[in-house]
This record gives sequence, C-alpha cells and structure tokens, in this order.
Amino acid sequence: MAHEIDYKIYGDDMQMVEVELDPAEGVRAEAGMMMYMEDGIEMQTSVGGLFKGFKRMLTGESFFITSFLNQASKKVRVAFSAPYPGKIIPLDLRRLGGSFMCQKDAFLCAAEGIDIEIAFTKRIGAGLFGGEGFILQRLTGDGMAFVHSGGTIIEKNLAPGERLRVDTGCLVAFAPSVDYDIQFIGGFKNALFGGEGLFLAQLTGPGLVYLQTLPFSRLADRIVAASRFQRRDEQKGIAGIGGGLLGGILGGDRN
Repeated sequence: MAHEIDYKIYGDDMQMVEVELDPAEGVRAEAGMMMYMEDGIEMQTSVGGLFKGFKRMLTGESFFITSFLNQASKKVRVAFSAPYPGKIIPLDLRRLGGSFMCQKDAFLCAAEGIDIEIAFTKRIGAGLFGGEGFILQRLTGDGMAFVHSGGTIIEKNLAPGERLRVDTGCLVAFAPSVDYDIQFIGGFKNALFGGEGLFLAQLTGPGLVYLQTLPFSRLADRIVAASRFQRRDEQKGIAGIGGGLLGGILGGDRN
C-alpha cells in the first residue's frame, strides 16, 4: 500500500507541491525535481528494478527514481517544483481505479509505494508517429501522484464512445479506460500548410482526460525561432554599421 501523504500546492503559473511526511513516510520523484527538504529527510536513489531503469533510460528519462524518507520523529516537509510554467495535477489513484497514464515527461512525484513504469503504446501507428504521445508512463497504486502540465489544465470526461482528437503534445494524462490511437490528418494542403503536424491523437471514452494548453515542445520551438530571428537581426545591424563605416571611409568622409 502507498503511504498516505498530505500535500499543499503553492503558486499560480510556476507551481510547486509541498508534501508533509509523518515519521517513516516517503515520497518518490524524478531526479532533479526536488526544491527543498527539511532536516530529517533521507534521500535514497534507486532504479526501481534494473529492467525498468533501462527502459526509462532508453526513452530519454532518468535511469533513477529518488525516494525521500522521513527518518525523524516528527512531521517534516519536502517540496517539488514544476520545470516550466504550468499547473500541477494531483491524482488520487485510489479514486481513479488504481492506475493512470501520463506523458513520459509529465510525472513529478508520488507517494512511496506508487509504481512508476514506462508503458509503450500497443498500436504501431502511435509508436511510429505519436511524437510526444509515443511513450507513456503508467502510475499504479492506491495513493497520491502528481503530474505537471504546461499552461492551463483542461479536464475532459469522455462518455462511452465519445471521441476527441488532440495534438499529441497537448495530451497530459488519461485513464486506462480511454482508448488511445494516432490518426493521420490527410490532405496535401493540410500536410504542408496546416501547421498542426501530420498526426493527431484520437481518444475514445469512457474516461477522464487531462490536456495542456502549452506543451513544452511548442514553447521550446517558439524560443528557438525567436532566438534565430534575433541573431539574424543583430547580424544585419552589425553588417549595416560596418558597411556604413566602410562606405564613409572609401568616400572620403573624415568626420
């Protein structure tokens, strides 16, 4: 059974979750997510099984999971922060049927006893073209887990047979009862000029789905594009200044 932890989420656009641990309680987190911890907490880094560790490493995730255990005789706190602007979603796995799926980079932390493993999608189409949706994480247990999303959280509760098509990067987490597949958009102009990518994730209910308005990949693309334009403008400016000086010298301008 997972440890019964208490928690509080702070902030608005750059959130953190502070977990209160009773003596002998613990919480697990991705490496590098811890913000601070009070005296009495002991860190224990493990792979959670060698095969699971290798699976995580092959998918670009950290090989290790870090446990934070309260070894003191009083309550202590440890906090974890999201790596980019967005919201933290608390998932009570006991109320959600004991399991939930999330994007491979969405997991933040969970109560000790929650199993965190890589879950490859069962469909070849999703495997080849899913982008961010290709590799998923499965959170299993009967305690609290926390995932983070970019921008604003959109919650959808799909009815049986209800379908929703979304950008693969905008999908954060969903119940295992939701059927997940990748659909080709189709159309020559859509493929070349649509700007939404060639494939969308198709979700079929029943089940709960969490979406994000600002995937990290979209934010990173905008930053890279902006930096390229800035460098080009700076180079043009320097070239213009240099050309003006050189022209003045060749033209006999001594002022």
